[in-house]
Amino acid sequence: MPSFIKAINSQVGRKIMTGITGIGLMLFLIGHIVGNLTIFGAPEAFNIYTKTLEDLGPLLYVIEAGLAFFFLYHTILGVSIWWNRRKARPEGYKKYQTKGGPSHQSLASKSMVYTGIIILVFLVIHIWTFKFGDTEMVKLASGEMARDLRALVIEKFTDPLYAFGYTFVLSLLILHLSHGFWSAFTSLSMKSKEASKKVQMGAYGFAIVIMLAFIFIPLYIYFTGGSCDAALISCN
Repeated sequence: MPSFIKAINSQVGRKIMTGITGIGLMLFLIGHIVGNLTIFGAPEAFNIYTKTLEDLGPLLYVIEAGLAFFFLYHTILGVSIWWNRRKARPEGYKKYQTKGGPSHQSLASKSMVYTGIIILVFLVIHIWTFKFGDTEMVKLASGEMARDLRALVIEKFTDPLYAFGYTFVLSLLILHLSHGFWSAFTSLSMKSKEASKKVQMGAYGFAIVIMLAFIFIPLYIYFTGGSCDAALISCN
């Protein structure tokens, strides 16, 4: 056990664990956006989706605790890797060099620690706003009562501060994901030049598609006012 702890605390071990936790968080993002897009479906779809999650009871708390651990551990690992590199390079990153191939230094790679911290702060605000936000209770077609989170989402995203604030942070997430996806898979031994290039292209595609889907929700609601006459959001 001590040797295992020593291995994962090494610089290489931290990179591998960052990759593993990063892949886990990317899978969460896929599931999260699929659920969020139900707001454009039938009037009850989004509230049924959120109630289904709440009905998991104690299991939901376990899942949320696991996600919180992944987010925090991923952030701590990223900051520690950045800090160790900073200490090892006293010129303060004024000079960028890599060995054995073309450099993957980019705006995304250089800003990973900063975008990661901003995203973590954003996540706290997001949870506070929607998980603990005040909502009315509505009766579903099944006769069950549920929180009207759909109305809360529409209310918040008709506020320009929320709509454009979310858009800004999610744009930073495109940067973070585009490098993080590539880094995660190359850290897990996909290091050949051909594989690395394919993974990098996949990383850009994944980041753009996922984040455009997330960004679409607040912008669409803001510019339409969440109106049921706006074609995608159904009327009650």
